[in-house]
Amino acid sequence: MRRIVAPFDRWQRRHSVVGFAVAVIKKFSEDRASSLGALIAFYAFFSLFPLLLAFVSILGFVLEDNPTLRADVLDTALAQIPVIGAQLADEVQPLTGSGPALAIGLLGALWAALGVTLALGRAFAEIWDVPRLNQPNGVIARLRGLAVFTVLAVTLVAATAVAGLAAGGGMDAVLTRIAAELISLAANAVAFLAVFALLTPRPWALRDLLPGVALAALGALALQALGGWYVDRTITDASAIYGTFAIVIGLLSWFWLGSQLLLLAAEVNVVQRWRLWPRSLTGELEPADRDVLRRAVDAARADRRERITVDFDEPIGPVVGPD
Repeated sequence: MRRIVAPFDRWQRRHSVVGFAVAVIKKFSEDRASSLGALIAFYAFFSLFPLLLAFVSILGFVLEDNPTLRADVLDTALAQIPVIGAQLADEVQPLTGSGPALAIGLLGALWAALGVTLALGRAFAEIWDVPRLNQPNGVIARLRGLAVFTVLAVTLVAATAVAGLAAGGGMDAVLTRIAAELISLAANAVAFLAVFALLTPRPWALRDLLPGVALAALGALALQALGGWYVDRTITDASAIYGTFAIVIGLLSWFWLGSQLLLLAAEVNVVQRWRLWPRSLTGELEPADRDVLRRAVDAARADRRERITVDFDEPIGPVVGPD
């Protein structure tokens, strides 16, 4: 096997673009990001309905005097859930009742929905190799999660309003479609920037997050199209019994793919920020391999007074320059 991998390994270490992609995939595997993504998908699935309940209730209060915009925002939000969004259109109703009861219901719904942001924050901390003692506590993490939801809600309302203005501007169908896609891409970029900026433990600079934001924003559009294709090909023509299972499996699959995309984008940011490429595939230790190992060990620190030293017996492998 080594004889098969070695030629490709030497080649990828000489080519920066391929070496970068290999380094991202390798770190994704080392961080067990796929398992972290599955946990995020689990929390996202159970956070979806409380979050929608809280969102619709707050939306009804904030946009009480503008029912048209309120309906458009709700339709746009549900359209972001291609697997069951249409089915939820007539089912999601705002919380009602006395003021204290409504406040308690909203707080309960938001508390349940914050589970997904906590899982995202822990995953980002793992990917960025942040020592546990430097990670935010539960209260700060939940406040950041609440800030993420606030930014997402404001972005959704703004994008819907801008899209409505574009649709009513007298443009033809093609230009309207292009404008809608650009607005959606911009909204995705703002949303993912908020997710990365608020849930990624420091240290980082804004420019460190932009590569992952771009990847996540473009990937989200592809996932949206994939969700629509799944509904058209699988769920729409399914029988009543099979359709129920297809909806659940489809929604979980969509969340799983979305979480994998988000964590892959985070890995891109980390590899770019710390220049963790090229990586070796044959056991030799490149400088980037040593940096990754040192960062992983440092992340295990449980006390600020603790000092961990990492030594390597094997000499550094041959340095292969990029193109």
